[in-house]
Amino acid sequence: MASTLTVPRWKTTISNALVEHEKSVVLQLASIDPTTPIPHVRSHIFRAFIAPVTHPSLPLLITTTDIRTPKSSQIISNPHVQIAWWIEGTQEQFRISGLASAIPAPTNSLYKHFLHNVRNAKPTSAVAAFSREDFNWEAKRLEVFKSMSVHMKASWCRPVPGTRLEGGEEEAKKWPVRVEEPGEDADEETRRNWETALGNFALLIVDPTEVDYVELGVVPNRRTRFWKTTDGVWEEEAVVP
Repeated sequence: MASTLTVPRWKTTISNALVEHEKSVVLQLASIDPTTPIPHVRSHIFRAFIAPVTHPSLPLLITTTDIRTPKSSQIISNPHVQIAWWIEGTQEQFRISGLASAIPAPTNSLYKHFLHNVRNAKPTSAVAAFSREDFNWEAKRLEVFKSMSVHMKASWCRPVPGTRLEGGEEEAKKWPVRVEEPGEDADEETRRNWETALGNFALLIVDPTEVDYVELGVVPNRRTRFWKTTDGVWEEEAVVP
């Protein structure tokens, strides 16, 4: 019988697939524009699963974003998102519905929205469980940022994504292409680029509430619906593919 100590089968399945197909980390994440009923989808890189020590049944998905992007305001206005994740090597599809939160630097004006989510999280949610464990989200944000390549870090030094490219390609050539962690002897530009990139960098966490799992690598195909109960326990049932 499933319990709050049971790791959900869908999470174990994804983790096992990624062991064999470690490059299958690109997923699609859709959010809703607060001003229109239009969904917006974009590709994201899956960074990790993380679960409260006391509740391994409540894994969060971690990805990353630039806090200045439109998706941040979309998720603040409506945290309901859906992920579509196709793992080619195993012929498996996961559609993950859940609640998302953007976690910027504590000094960012949007950080208050994350604090609001924490305060108002359902007691049986992963976010609430992490809060009870006094989890340090800023330390996690810094850890993930430092794990990025120097070229990826540089992408957070650019002007606001999606805005008009003033000055054309010649201006774009002036953007940093590498951002190194500054040492004691680092020059001012290196320090400034690090602080700029880290300031724009945000974690994006998704707390799954339902997972639609399709297995196309077997005959007959299989499909399973997982859902999280109000007690924070995962249930599942077989459905028609």
